[in-house]
Amino acid sequence: MTVESSTDRVAGELALIVGLGNPGSGYAGNRHNVGFMVLDELARRVGGRYTRHKAGADVLETRLAGRRVVLARPRSSMNISGPPVAATARYYKVPPTDVVVIHDDLDLDYGVLKLKRGGGEGGHNGLRSISECLGSRDYLRVRFGIGRPPGRMDPADFVLRDFSADQRRELDFLVDRCADAVEQLLTQGLSATQNQVH
Repeated sequence: MTVESSTDRVAGELALIVGLGNPGSGYAGNRHNVGFMVLDELARRVGGRYTRHKAGADVLETRLAGRRVVLARPRSSMNISGPPVAATARYYKVPPTDVVVIHDDLDLDYGVLKLKRGGGEGGHNGLRSISECLGSRDYLRVRFGIGRPPGRMDPADFVLRDFSADQRRELDFLVDRCADAVEQLLTQGLSATQNQVH
């Protein structure tokens, strides 16, 4: 019989699921906004709508995969996601270990999904801000690969560009797959989800 680590699951009664991106229609299709795209797919699945919260995020309190969750889209720019995420976690009394952050990842090929708990931020300023404001790195990350920029393009420019035409053909499928992984994480825990997704 396998004994699960206490860090394998979202253990509390309520999970905070955060999608990262930049607010505003001008950023909507950017690679940096894939966290928002996945969160919006989860909101669509439950038929819910976000409401504006005083913590600085648009939130949706709902049930997902049989679990009580709060879906949260920070209203700040990506690089200062930490204050609204931490304020939302405090308001709902969710510890860092029950926070799930969905974000883009330059270090993974396009469409590759990886899940982990804790670790470094890999140069991702949004994650760095969240770690600082939560006072912990021990939250769960759902990493959506966007690949490396071509040639000598600045990564900062690359993440603020829309997915290519070829990539957009697969994007809906990949966003759907990532949303499935989030639901599986809630029901089956980290190790089981990693075994199936990685």
